Amino acid sequence: MEYTIHPIAHIRTDFTDKFGIPRQSGLVPELTARIVFEPEYSDPNALVGIEGYDRLWLIWQFSTVAAEYAAGKSWRPTVRPPRLGGNERRGVFATRSPYRPNALGLSCVELAGVENGELIVRGADLLDGTPIFDIKPYLPYVDAYPDARGGFTDTTKEYALQVVCPDALLCKVPENKR
Repeated sequence: MEYTIHPIAHIRTDFTDKFGIPRQSGLVPELTARIVFEPEYSDPNALVGIEGYDRLWLIWQFSTVAAEYAAGKSWRPTVRPPRLGGNERRGVFATRSPYRPNALGLSCVELAGVENGELIVRGADLLDGTPIFDIKPYLPYVDAYPDARGGFTDTTKEYALQVVCPDALLCKVPENKR
């Protein structure tokens, strides 16, 4: 049986290339994005009550991966997570790799506001134009398990990259984007 889903919205971000996008939502809370609904889903009634939530779950598609799949590339059962230096293979379902059978992503973002029927969110880790399939409210009493085990990521919690940008390039970045 085939299932068909359609985007309800697309996200507008500063990321026009997959390089530089944070690896997880919320890692850079200063990033602001807009969720723009498709005409058939832009009914203001669909957003009634949403401003009562601090966070939202976005269900979306890794559109560049989906395009690769459409061109003949197929998913693989194992991937090389960057958190392990790309040196060890793990099962795709034990990772958050974009190279999944359906190329679906899940991100938790902060709701910063609602303007003209669009959602303003912070901390998104999505490429500009990414299709959004659904939006659900984050419910702290069931969505947060701070004592849960994190698999292999527990050993890499302190993993961080130091980014060095020469002043000659840094001066070209708008102040509000640093």
